[in-house]
Amino acid sequence: MSDPAVILQSMLTCPECGTQKVETMPTDACWFFYDCTGCQRLLRPLTGDCCVFCSYGTVKCPPIQQGSGCDTCG
Repeated sequence: MSDPAVILQSMLTCPECGTQKVETMPTDACWFFYDCTGCQRLLRPLTGDCCVFCSYGTVKCPPIQQGSGCDTCG
């Protein structure tokens, strides 16, 4: 069961076209890639970020929210 303080939904915003979509973040893995539903651009994490939620989302991924770092990324 997930920590109730952890937010699992984040709105991703494409830096290319501005399309926004709310996605539910997994608690056991990172999303390294995301296909924009507007322009079909393949989004990847920015340098220093572990996943697309940390780069383009309104909420960081669950491990980062918990302050534990992201061990699911390797």
